[in-house]
Formats: sequence, C-alpha cells, structure tokens
Amino acid sequence: MEDRPRPARASRFFKPRPAPRLYGPGMNGETSELSTPAAAGGTVDPTGVPLGALLAFAAAQAVPVVRAIRDEQLGAPTPCAEYDVKDLVNHLFHVVVEFQALAAKESADFSATPDYVARGDGWRERFAEEADGLVAAWSAPGADEGTTGALDLPAATVGAMALLDLTVHAWDLARATGQEFGAAYEQGSGPGDGAAGADGPRVLEALHVAVAEMAPTARSLGMFGDPVPVRDGASALERLLAATGRDPGARG
Repeated sequence: MEDRPRPARASRFFKPRPAPRLYGPGMNGETSELSTPAAAGGTVDPTGVPLGALLAFAAAQAVPVVRAIRDEQLGAPTPCAEYDVKDLVNHLFHVVVEFQALAAKESADFSATPDYVARGDGWRERFAEEADGLVAAWSAPGADEGTTGALDLPAATVGAMALLDLTVHAWDLARATGQEFGAAYEQGSGPGDGAAGADGPRVLEALHVAVAEMAPTARSLGMFGDPVPVRDGASALERLLAATGRDPGARG
C-alpha cells in the first residue's frame, strides 16, 4: 500500500466545524492566533513533577490501547468527528514523532500527516518506540525551558499540548475500540506510576490547568468544542474530557 501523507487535520477536542490547528502551520513558521496565559509565561504544571515523568505516565496508558487495536477496527468512528480509528492513530503517531523535535528546540512539520499504519504490521510497536522517544526527549535537561517552535511558545506549554493529546486521544481510541481506559488516572496507580512522582491524579491536575489556560482562545478558534455538562460527582478525567468538548459517556 502506498504511503501518501494526508493533509494535517485540526487538532480539535472535538466539534465538527472548520477550525485552525492548535499546532501545525504556526509550528512550521506560518502565523497563528494561538495565545494563552501559558504562552505569556503562565504555569502549566502546578504539581512540580517533571514534564517527562508526566509524559511517561501518559505514554504507559496510551501504548497498550494502541497495541490492542485490531485491524478490523481501523475504520471505526471515534469521538473525534472527523477521524476514524486509523486517522486518529496516524494523527497521534505524528504528534508523538514531531513533538520530539520540538523538545529539542528543532522545527516540526505538521503540514501533512503520514500514513504510519500503512507502513506495515509493525506500526503498533513503532508507536511504542516513538512514545518512548517522546518521553526521553522531554526528559532531557532543559527540554521544558525557554521557547520552541516557530511561534516561540514556552516549551512547557508545548509539552503540555503533547501530554493532552497523548491522554485524551488515548481515551478516544479506547472508547472507539471498546477498551477500558482511565482507572489508572483516577486511582493513581498503573503502568508508569511513581516515575519521579508522576501518577494519574498529578497528570490530570497538570492538564486541568493547561486546558483552563488554553480554553478561551482554543474555543474561539474552534480547537476545543464547547464544554459538555457533567454529572454530579464526575471524576477528574471526566471533567477534563468535558472541558475539551467531549461527552464522557459517548461511544465512538
């Protein structure tokens, strides 16, 4: 099967409307209107846990989801309106690859999304390897300091974008393919727990802060959907999903 890069789609969290990308053209040197308190120097992680450790926890939850996707599920719909499972795997794969470059203060290319799944049956293990590479890249000294990308966003903000995608899109894929997801985030235990103090609740705490800072601009640009009401007693993960425009009770 020929591997043809597809035009990159908006990284929305997610409503079916035309929208700019949260990262993409701006990261490639074009202009972008993204501006958040974090971009002006705000804090995206109140936990004090290193970003690399937070990503290690998120990757440890996401990789098993990707590994468990069956070939016959690749055409299934997801909670992301414009992605089927294969599209979303390719999108998340590309995020994991390109954000390694951004951690190293190098340029990234989101102009098109390669068809990683079409490159052979080993795509699941290649995703796991690239997820390890993402964690290593953002664990390197200075990775979350200074600015990165063509927009010169604070590196910590850019790293939080990767953490958000890795967490929320893993939920999307799990929901679309009938997998359980989220217990480790709520219980603070599971694969990746304890790495430099990282656990599920700390990851969610960092992401709630990041989403709150990104949300006003992201919603005005259509990058996030409108917040979804949640039930009384909703979990921290459910509230995070709802804040990005997802219905925590929805199925793919």
